[in-house]
Amino acid sequence: MNVTIPAPRLLPATIAAMAALLLLKTGILLLAAVTHNARPDSAIVAVANAASTDGTAEHAPAPAASHTKAPPPPPPAAPAVPEGPPPVSESERALLQDLRQRRKELDARAEAVKARESVLAATEQKLATRVRELQTLQKKLEGLGAEQKQKEDSGWQGLVKLYEAMRPKDAATIFNDLQMPVLIQVMDRMKDAKAAAVMAAMNPDKARDLTAELARMRTGQNSPAGG
Repeated sequence: MNVTIPAPRLLPATIAAMAALLLLKTGILLLAAVTHNARPDSAIVAVANAASTDGTAEHAPAPAASHTKAPPPPPPAAPAVPEGPPPVSESERALLQDLRQRRKELDARAEAVKARESVLAATEQKLATRVRELQTLQKKLEGLGAEQKQKEDSGWQGLVKLYEAMRPKDAATIFNDLQMPVLIQVMDRMKDAKAAAVMAAMNPDKARDLTAELARMRTGQNSPAGG
């Protein structure tokens, strides 16, 4: 005779387990509502989630603590160094502009001085050339003057010899009518003995004026000659 074993009824047991779990969850929620001020919302949600899990999670062993050391924190980053030149303030910019302006003015003055020095050098060179030309001309004139004086002396000497060869009375007659400048030149070149004899035979007034003019000439006193 075969005995038939009835199958277990799992539905009522499942319903009972779910009801118990629901009651447990409701109680946890009520407890969380009472202690809401003391615990944060995240803790309440965590408790509810923990209660909703099956019993196997409650009995699961806690993970073993890791014995490895945490890596050291990274060293603080060095402050960033700005690339390029530092920024220029308004006062520094104004100072730089003023320095640039002063530099331009100094350069302009230097150029003006340089140009002026060039003009002065050219002027000095022209003056030096002109001075040399004048010196050459002066020497030439001095040479011409000496030559002319020599010719004049030669002419006067010939005239003097002519009057010295004449008789003093005849020479005196001519000297009385000569102009004083010519008479002085002739009488100054005559020998003293000849000149004395001629002057003795001349008109006394003419002879006196001739003597005064000869004295002025020989002592270096300038005076206009009179007739």
